This record gives sequence, structure tokens and C-alpha cells, in this order.
Amino acid sequence: MNNFSIKDVEALTGIKPHTLRIWEQRYGIPLPNRTATNIRYYTDEDLKILLNVAMLNRQGYKISKITKMSKEELDQLVVSISLNSQDENVHLESLVRAMFSLDENRFINVFQSSVDQIGFEESFTRLVFPLLSRIGIMWQTGSINPAYEHFISHIIRLKLFVATESLPAINVDLAKKFILFLPSHETHELSLLFANYLIRAAGHHTNYLGPNLPLNDLNPVMKIYKADYFLTVITSSMTSLSPLQIANKLYGDFPKTTVFMAGSQMMQPNIQYPPNIKLLSTFEDFSSVLKSINN
Repeated sequence: MNNFSIKDVEALTGIKPHTLRIWEQRYGIPLPNRTATNIRYYTDEDLKILLNVAMLNRQGYKISKITKMSKEELDQLVVSISLNSQDENVHLESLVRAMFSLDENRFINVFQSSVDQIGFEESFTRLVFPLLSRIGIMWQTGSINPAYEHFISHIIRLKLFVATESLPAINVDLAKKFILFLPSHETHELSLLFANYLIRAAGHHTNYLGPNLPLNDLNPVMKIYKADYFLTVITSSMTSLSPLQIANKLYGDFPKTTVFMAGSQMMQPNIQYPPNIKLLSTFEDFSSVLKSINN
């Protein structure tokens, strides 16, 4: 069981600490536990209730009415709103609620509802990555069980596999070619999998080498595949080489090949990367680049 601070609850629900204290005093929803030093903390069950309350409150339901509903009534109303709303914030809150309930069916249904409304690519950029960002921050501070992240990552990974597999076949002899990989000690591959989907959806070909790849292993692959581009994502500070060292290595080995590099570790100030390195700050940037590349 997780214990969430009032700041954690604010990050996940959007409810300000001042509002939480007022709801606690006036309506007893919820009644948090307290540490030996009288600091509030909230349980998994408290968080699930507050996620429901926050969503309904933002949809115009008065808190006084919400507190009179049973847990079952709250849940049914939230499910109905989640599947019928076109508000991405509602979908995002619903995905958070499904994650903390370990409710695979709800997560899939809410995500599919978003895909039906705004498409697969937009659902990822506007829902999945903001969700992962929230969870990643809490994971780093130790306030959330990593199992929750693993739970949703597995579902998202399967969605990406299915979506990519459903794309039309690409003639490798006619298409621009990309090699996708993560360097040694880099294991979080959802961004790379999404990039793989975007590249293939744009009509280009990919050779997906996956996570934790030593840079020297690229040389024999290039001799066979002869890629036009590399793409890698660096989000971990635990890689064996710094982002600049990785960039310099790729430039030294493949000076005429454009290398797209993305991820939080790449966005450090005052670093001069080699001329073949192209930094990507968002997936919207990458989508624009892909549209400009002609086969």
C-alpha cells in the first residue's frame, strides 16, 4: 500500500491542499491518516475517491452533492463521463484512476475512447506521455509503487505493438531507413516504440534494435542495413556515457548520417553537439520532420 502526501495528491488530482483541508473539515472526504508528527497522508483508497471527486467537481457537480453519493454511484457516474467526454483532462484523470485500481479494462476503454475521438498519435502525445510524466516524478521521489508504472507500461507497449503491426507494409528498397536504439543502461523504451510507430506511419522503414545497446554494435548493422538516420532517446542519468559522449561517438563512427536524439538528458544547457546531431524536444517536432523527409 502507498502513502501519499498532500502534495502527491495535488499532483495527481489537481486539488489544491487548501481545498483538500476544507473538504476534510466540512464533509469528511476523505479523512486522512496522520503520522506521529501530525502530518497528513493518504492511502490508495483515499486517492481513488479523490480522483473521482475531483473529476465530478470539475464537471460541475457540487461537492455537497458528490459527498452524498455512494461509492458505487460515484464510480458508475465517473465511468459514464470518462467514456463519453471529449475533454482530454477527463480522460487523463480516468487513466490515473484506472492505474491505481489496476483496472486494465477501464484503462483500455478510456484510451480507446480517446483514440476514437482524436486519433492514436494525439492520444499518445496528449494523454499517455503526460500520465507517464506524472508517474515518473512520483516514482523518482519514492512516493509511488513502481508496479503501477509497470502495469500501465505493459498495456501501452501492447497498444503500440498492435498499432504498428496494423500499418501498411513498407518497401525497404524504396523507403528512407531509420535505426532506432537506446544506449547501454537505457531501458525505458516507450518513447522509442512510439517513434517507431510515427516513422512507419509516415511511410519510412525502421530497424528497431531496442534498449541497452552498446554503441559499437551499430557498426555491423550499418554495413548491412545502411540507414539514412539514427534515432535514440536518453532519459536516464545512469547511462555508461554522457549524452555528449554518445553524440561524439556517433559522429565519429557515422559523420554523414543524421542522428535524431531526444529525451530529458539531452536538453542540458550550453552543450555544443556535433553537426550531424539533431535534437528533438517534442514528438510534434519529430512529426513535422518526418513529413519533410521524402522517400
